[in-house]
Parts: sequence; C-alpha cells; structure tokens
Amino acid sequence: MFKTFVEPFKHPYPEMDEAALAKYPGKRPKVRAKNWSGTLLRIWKYLANRKAKLSLVLFMVVISSVLALLGPYLIGIAVDDFIEGVGGSPWMLFLAGLGLIYAGSSLSTWLQNIWMIEIAQETVYRMRMDLFQHLHKLPIPFFGKRQQGEIMSRLTNDIDNVSSTLNSSAIQIFSSVLTLIGTVGVMLYLSPILTLLTFVIVPLMVLGMRWITRRTGPLYKERQKNMGELNGYIEETLSGQRIVTLFSQEQRVITEFRQRNEAIRQAGFWAQTISGTIPKLMNALNNLSFALVAGVGGFLAIRGTITIGVIIVFVEYSRQFTRPLNDLANQWNSLLSAIAGAERVFEVMDEEIEERSDSASVKLEKMQGAVVFDDVAFAYDEGRDTLSGISFEAKPGEMVALVGPTGAGKTTLIQLLSRFYDPVKGRITVDGTDITSISHENLRSHMAFVLQDTFLFKGTIRENIRFGRLDATDEEVEDASRLANAHSFIMRLPGGYDKVLDTGGSGISQGQRQLLAIARAILAGPNILVLDEATSSIDTVTEIKIQEGLQRLMQGRTSFVIAHRLNTIRKADKILVLKQGHLIEQGSHDELLEKGGFYSDLYHGHLSMNGEEEHV
Repeated sequence: MFKTFVEPFKHPYPEMDEAALAKYPGKRPKVRAKNWSGTLLRIWKYLANRKAKLSLVLFMVVISSVLALLGPYLIGIAVDDFIEGVGGSPWMLFLAGLGLIYAGSSLSTWLQNIWMIEIAQETVYRMRMDLFQHLHKLPIPFFGKRQQGEIMSRLTNDIDNVSSTLNSSAIQIFSSVLTLIGTVGVMLYLSPILTLLTFVIVPLMVLGMRWITRRTGPLYKERQKNMGELNGYIEETLSGQRIVTLFSQEQRVITEFRQRNEAIRQAGFWAQTISGTIPKLMNALNNLSFALVAGVGGFLAIRGTITIGVIIVFVEYSRQFTRPLNDLANQWNSLLSAIAGAERVFEVMDEEIEERSDSASVKLEKMQGAVVFDDVAFAYDEGRDTLSGISFEAKPGEMVALVGPTGAGKTTLIQLLSRFYDPVKGRITVDGTDITSISHENLRSHMAFVLQDTFLFKGTIRENIRFGRLDATDEEVEDASRLANAHSFIMRLPGGYDKVLDTGGSGISQGQRQLLAIARAILAGPNILVLDEATSSIDTVTEIKIQEGLQRLMQGRTSFVIAHRLNTIRKADKILVLKQGHLIEQGSHDELLEKGGFYSDLYHGHLSMNGEEEHV
C-alpha cells in the first residue's frame, strides 16, 4: 500500500493530449489550470481587485519583517559594548527601544492578519459567486455527465481549501520570503564565512522538499477528487434512500461508501504522513546549522576575526534563516491542497457556456408555434446516430404526439427543439426561423414543460407556481391554479398558497405536484408546450383532473406530447412514430390504424412499447 501512494508520480497536471482535443472538433478548449503557476496567477487576479488594502497588507509585512531583523542586531551591538566596557550606554533607553521594536512588529503582524482575512473572505466570496453564476450558464449535458454532489463539492470543499490557504498561508509565505531575503543580506554583511556555513543546509532542504512534494502533490489532488466523488455518492444515496430501503440494499451502499471513504483515508493518510516529515527534517537541519555556526563562530572569535556579539546575532539570524524555510515547508502542504481545490474550481469555470444573449441572434417577440424538422440527424457519440432523417411539420396550435419504444429518440427530439443540443445535420425552424439563430433564452421564453418527474423548490406553493413568470400577481397565480384544477386542493392545505413545501415538494402527492407544474406552465403563457407523459403513475381521479388542466393548457398552443400510454394521444392532430432513431410513420390516429403498420400493432397490443412481439 505504501508503494502505491509513495511511488514517484508523473507531473500531476499534464497538458491535454491530442486524443482529448479530438473531442472538441472545430475548436480548441480554453487554457485550463493544469499547472501551479497558472492556477496561482488566476487566484492573484481575484486578489488584485483589492489592490489598495492588499498594498497595506504588504507594507505591514515589510514593517514587521524589518523590525524582526532589527531586534537581534541591536542585541548584538549591546553585547559587544558591554564586553568592550563601553561606558555611558543608556540601558534603559535601549530596553525601551527594544520593547517598541517588538511591540511594533506584533502590531503590524496583527494588522496584516486582520486585513488579509477580510481580503481572503471577499476573494472566495467572489470565486464562489462566479462559479455559481457560471454553473447556470452551462448547457444541460454538462450536468447530465456529473453527479450533483461532485459539483457541490467544488462549490464548498474546494473553495474552502482556497479560503483557508489565503487566510493563513498567503501572508506567511510572503513574510517568510521577505524575512529570508533580509536575513541573508544582513548575514552576508556581518560574516560571509558564517553565511556560507549556514547555506550548507539549503541543498539538503531543497532535496528533501522535492522528494516530499513529488509525492504529496498528487496525493492531495487525489484526495480532493475522491472527496468530490464521495459527496456525489452521498447525495445520490440520500436522494434514493426510499429505493435503497425498499430493495434492502443498505449493506451494499454501506460497503460502497466504506470503499470510497477508504480511498480518501488512504490518500489523506499518506499525504499527511509524508508531509509530516517536513518539520522533523527542518528541526534536524536547524540543529545542524546551529552547531556549525556556534562551533566555527567560537573558533573565529578566539582568533579575533569576529566578536561575540556577531556570534549571538548570527545564531539568532541562522534561526531566522531556517525558520522562514521551515514556515514555507509547513505552508507548502496547505498551498498544494489549495491549488488542487482551485484547479477543480477553474476547471468548471473553463467549461464552454451555453450562448444566451448573442447580439447577432434573432429575437422573436411573438411566436405562432409553427415547427419544422428538415432531415434532422443527431448523435450523442460520434458514429452512433440517435436520430436520423427526421422530417415533419407541426402547424400552429397542433397537438403532436411522439410514440415509440424506449430508446427510440423521443426525448432527444424534444431536447433538440429546446436547444439543449444542436443537430449535427439538417435544420429545425420555428415560424420559418432556424432555431440556431435564436438565442437560447429567447427560444425557451416561448416554451413551457410539464415533465413526468416534477421538481418543486423549497418555498411556498405560490412561489413555486410563480416560478413560471416571476412578475405575475397573486391573482394571476390563483387564476392559473384554477385552470389547472389545482386551486381546490391548495385551499384545503394548511396555509393554502402560503404553505411551505420542502425541496422536491415532499408533503404533497405526485398528482398534486403535477397539477402545480401545469399551473406553472399556464402562468408562463408559452407558445410551444412539451408534455413528457405527465399523467403516468397517477390514479384515475387525479388523471382526469390533470387531463382537464392539460386540455386548457394546450388550447391554441403547439404541443408536443411524449406518451407511453396510447389512449392518452388519440385526439392528437399528428402522431409521430419513432423506432431506433427513425421516423417510420406519421399521421392521425385513424390514418395510422388504417395503414396497419407499426403503430397499429402497438395500439392493438401485438407489440410492447419495447418493440418486441407479445404472445397473446
């Protein structure tokens, strides 16, 4: 196990190879944070927004570093004056001055810490806001390929790592570098020989740090990755807790959780174990430096080359020389963890956004709802078409039903219409305008969706219905609820429209959630309506209410209905029959029955909805 985690790693942030680039035909991906300097530069751009206060912080760092160097130097002078018997030294004044120096150093350190904490919190606030806003600009396929918990981990854990490092490590690193430079300068001035002796430990420190960081860097990155996956698994398991319990799979999910948790423990254990050798290494090298300075310095003092005061100053400065190195080594672990977290944040920020407000795009003020698919083809994966040669026309106000076995391409067709994806061949027009020239936001503002799995947000019923049109009045919300047959059951609930629902709408039935979704769609006033089996898994009485609400909703609107129960679409103006990505039949219910084809077999029960023969 030790070998697995300690074996030398390749560079943890390799550049994207040509195979990966091939997944982005026609364009190169943006430069991503795949190296430390690039990631640190992007963090610095956030910090640079507070230049004035950051300049004050850096000024305080300079002051505290200078005062920290001045104290030992004055002590050395005082010792030499005492040994040489220099009379008349104002000892009380010297002690008072020394006290002021250390008090000033402490005050400047306190101020720089307070100001840096404020800067750090504002920085991570902006990073978190930018990430959250960017997530809402990403296309739907991005979320379909990732676990929600893993995305949440980037908003929480990864940004928290950046916050912790900025709070505690950023100024410490700068202060250590400044102190190191000042210390070396004064040491060279006092005694170049002793300075060279002190430098003996530097190569040992560099070699030790290099050996350690080559192993801890990938481990910290792996830990962040595993943490995101674990969060995703927790979110997924808790969301599906009812299914886990119904199928008695508690032990299996516990076992999988243990395995994922173990991966985090292993990466964290070896990262902390290896990086924990840094303080021990530094202490040993500090003692070696002290022994060299004391031994050689004493010999030089006997020969009269240097004074006792210089030795005292050098002993203190040698510690100040190694202490910044020690601090840098200790803070390096936090820096590695922050870089790993920031890289994951910037990785999401570099994802291509969904274009929403292109100035060159067509904006439809009014929409009639005439939809035309002209030889449309689409593939999720190259070389494997999901839809091929789809051509049909939906006139304004028509009800178009989509029928076919599971996997035939019904949902994909709707996703193309709503521009979650764009076709790889052919064109889709609305009112004669190619939808690729219409901005996503404008196109979807004329559409509404009633899906099989209705999602309700945490908030009041009134707020959930108003989500369809935020500027709607209370009267308009209630009118939409009446048209959707939802008003009566809402008024029976404690609080009525002001009843607070939990996330997902728990506390009301599935049918009631569907009625609220219909009310939301009615309030939005769409020109094109999409219904994805909105009456599935609903009892008969509720289904009648939902059907009545849907009929009111569909009046005068172009409607696309995905149906699995054929009796729900008999009144459709046009039925599109899909099979294996091809449009094999289209027409009204009666026309398709007369043809005696695939739809007729489906309707009369000779085929299941999977397209397989049934023995009856």
